[in-house]
Amino acid sequence: MISLRNNRAGFTLIELLIAMAISGVVIAAIYAVYNSQQKINASQQQIVEMHQNLRSAELMLVNEIRMAGYDPTGSAGAGIVNLGTDTITFTMDLDGDGALTGSDENITYLLYTDSDGRQKLGRQSPTTPQALAENIDALNFVYLDVDGNVTASASAVRSVQVSVVAKTNRPAVDNHVDNTTYKNLRGVPIYTAGGDSFRRKRLATQIKCRNLSI
Repeated sequence: MISLRNNRAGFTLIELLIAMAISGVVIAAIYAVYNSQQKINASQQQIVEMHQNLRSAELMLVNEIRMAGYDPTGSAGAGIVNLGTDTITFTMDLDGDGALTGSDENITYLLYTDSDGRQKLGRQSPTTPQALAENIDALNFVYLDVDGNVTASASAVRSVQVSVVAKTNRPAVDNHVDNTTYKNLRGVPIYTAGGDSFRRKRLATQIKCRNLSI
């Protein structure tokens, strides 16, 4: 007599269920890590865009304010026209014709809100503002005389401190909460975040108006 034995190697139902459960946990962990990395990358990209947006706007603003009062003939009367805390208007005789009617000879920087309700840093020359940077929460100007004291007299201004507070286009995807009070270079508050989840950046600089002392 020959005895035949069944040798059927395989997995039991319980083993399959355990394997599926372990696989599900591993896949869920991998997805959680991937999703977290995607959120971090998106957040970092928004921060980079905010910095680039702000830096490019600041570069133009600084260069033009530095030229305020440029008057090669001495007869155009160029200088700072409006000393606002959140807006500035200045003139410069770029073509040297003794008048201030040429292109880009009367400049205003200000904050304005577009049709979608977004606040922007605008450059106006002389009437319609053109956006330089979006999602701007604060723009602040402080005017200093030759001794570094704050002045409200246009004829006494020798330098201008500029502070800009920008935010990301969308709220942060993590648990970030912003309750920061942002200040200008003199320590005066210019914007207080309301506990939202946007990330913000303040840029501040002092500009010497080299043509105003001539």
